[in-house]
Amino acid sequence: MASNLFKAAAVAGVALLATGHAQATEGPHVGPIKEYVNANVMSWLSDPAVVSAIKAQNDKTAGMSAAQIEEMDQKWRAETGASDRPMIEGILANDLSAFLKDKKNAAAGMITEMFVMDAKGLNVGQSDVTSDYWQGDEAKWQKTYKVGPNAIFVDEIEKDESTQTLQSQVSVSITDESGAPIGAITLGINVDAL
Repeated sequence: MASNLFKAAAVAGVALLATGHAQATEGPHVGPIKEYVNANVMSWLSDPAVVSAIKAQNDKTAGMSAAQIEEMDQKWRAETGASDRPMIEGILANDLSAFLKDKKNAAAGMITEMFVMDAKGLNVGQSDVTSDYWQGDEAKWQKTYKVGPNAIFVDEIEKDESTQTLQSQVSVSITDESGAPIGAITLGINVDAL
């Protein structure tokens, strides 16, 4: 009987983690960030500008190998310190990036950055330049897209040296019209402004 109770508790724990609604240790910032995202972000994650851009990139990147992804990520990283940045500028100039910049500006300082990732964890659009192109090896993608629909992952608070503000990244899975996960978004949240 104790064994069955243990199994039931373990299954329930896995279910909680799989839904993205529970994390091992949640700081006091997690609840307010989730509330902010639910009230101000979730409604536009299904916008055609977001969904169509991710789907189009998923079509292009579906057959990419790990070596190709690594090559693109290295190219991106090299461009972050260069004056000639065709790969970065191509992403920053696309329609999804313009959409994200508008949403960031409308957030009046609450959102410090935003970027959308595809089914491989590759950048699709962004409000600001990221340090790398591939996010697939990071919790922001693994704890959202790989978990499934409605997954939300709130990371620890860190101090942004450039703005001297406390920030936390929150990541959310993005689904298509059928409810299937197609990618994810990460937002930097100004914790001082919460």
